[in-house]
Amino acid sequence: MNTKFRNILYGTMLGVAGLATTGCTDLDEHLYDTIATENHEFTNEEIMAMFGPVYSSLRDVYWGWYSYADMMDQSSDVWCIPYRIGIGWGDLYVSMHKHEFHSQIAHFNDTWTRNYAGINACNKLLGYQQIQENPKLVAQLRGYRALYYYILFDLFRNIPLDTEFEHPDGWLPEQATPQETFDFLVKELNEIADDCGTTIEMGKLNKYAIHMILAKMYLNHNAWFQDDSDNSWYGKCIDELNQVMEGPFSLASAYSANFMDDISGSPEIIFGIPFENKYAAGNYMANMWMHVAGKATWGFDGWATGGAAVMPQFLDTYDKDDSRFKDCWIGGQQYDASGAPIYYDGEPLVYTKELHSIDNPGCYPFESYRLVKYEIKGGEYGSSYDDVPFFRLADAYMMKAECLLRLGGYKGETEQTAADLVTKVRERNFLNNPEKAKVTVEKLKGGSVYAYGHRENQGKMGEADKWIITNEGGQDIEFGGMLDELAWEFVAEHHRRQDLIRFHIKGSSENVYNGKSWFCKDANPDKTDRHKDIFPIPKSALDGNPKLKQNPGYADNLSLIHISEP
Repeated sequence: MNTKFRNILYGTMLGVAGLATTGCTDLDEHLYDTIATENHEFTNEEIMAMFGPVYSSLRDVYWGWYSYADMMDQSSDVWCIPYRIGIGWGDLYVSMHKHEFHSQIAHFNDTWTRNYAGINACNKLLGYQQIQENPKLVAQLRGYRALYYYILFDLFRNIPLDTEFEHPDGWLPEQATPQETFDFLVKELNEIADDCGTTIEMGKLNKYAIHMILAKMYLNHNAWFQDDSDNSWYGKCIDELNQVMEGPFSLASAYSANFMDDISGSPEIIFGIPFENKYAAGNYMANMWMHVAGKATWGFDGWATGGAAVMPQFLDTYDKDDSRFKDCWIGGQQYDASGAPIYYDGEPLVYTKELHSIDNPGCYPFESYRLVKYEIKGGEYGSSYDDVPFFRLADAYMMKAECLLRLGGYKGETEQTAADLVTKVRERNFLNNPEKAKVTVEKLKGGSVYAYGHRENQGKMGEADKWIITNEGGQDIEFGGMLDELAWEFVAEHHRRQDLIRFHIKGSSENVYNGKSWFCKDANPDKTDRHKDIFPIPKSALDGNPKLKQNPGYADNLSLIHISEP
């Protein structure tokens, strides 16, 4: 069901390539090449169809190729996309892993473009009087626009801020300061929260989702502004989370219930992005992780490339009794749907945990366990229409626990309250050993169990190993136990980059994201340099608007930048 809108050349203002979206609704197909005059009385059906680009842009942001979800994990310590010997991949994915960021990496351009396409769609609809007279519709549009800006702010920080659709010829937006954007978002979200209502519906923002965005803003404030002098933001975060916890949510009895093709029945989902077979597909996790021969396990007929790889260092952090390991990962000999072992080119398909390197020589096709967190179904589409749990109750619990630890308690709740919240999240994952679900304050405030350090094997298959290993450990990470809990619960859920930026190495302002090595990514030797907390503004945006200035620390001239090649 295609819903098309006349394209306004927003790209000349913001570096956006153009607005062409596919919306999924329950409506019959309609074609809107232009929007009618302001005197036209839109039907409810027409209004809902007009919202198509608002919703579909978020699907594109999250799971379009080179997506927001990819950016948050591929630059982190959990998984990557290496050069696959005999298959391909590598290239810009190697740069993402090694933190060799530059302004022409497609992730940055495409995520920038898609978010501004969503903002453009919101601004356009907010200009119509009939919509302006409906507080709920206005709140939805302003809420979605704030969500798009929140994502852009987290990724790029120094962004154009525009709330209008029509502008005079030649107009170009100014680059807002981080403080201006932060203040705008807080004001917008507070003003619309109650008008978003309490109805929980996939794809629609409710007031609890608005409070979650505010809570994320407050949780990350000090990391975003690189200023830890004021801890009151963590208290503000808790205040928002308490309002979320007053909602009709509860933890799902099974972790996997939050990652099925349809998650609308999970009591844990605060805000989910709906995907749907054929008309609104896009979740390519199975395709990106699965070896082509591994499709036989699920009777899956779609494409599979076996590109992605999980870091062994991360897999080694799991407790053997934590069921989230099996919920998320498969390894070893693979079997088809009948139980017979799978072979490929005469060799048994055995997923090995250890990896060689990101690009020297790269990873071999069978290397790496594979992600199965999102439900994989048979047939052509696999996991492509699995919904996205953007905000869920476990996230609210864990955020509150982190804030209580950072504050040492708040409004009568203590650090033990934090431990109890984390324990509650863990309980469904240790059913065979309930005692292990219990976590202590000491554990959460202690170091991480992640064995940080460079770890690659540059030897070729069949030849002598050539290991390069450094040992940095994780015991020097402040609240490292809490950081570990976040990884186990939210792997492959667009969390990890943000978390690594927020957690520090003890006794310094250096965060884990810059200050630790993993797999083939090395720590930044300059312990005062945090410019990679944000990504470079894409070249297309800079070319489209001369008022934009590149983020500090990034060169505009690509000849000055080393680009990784496989």
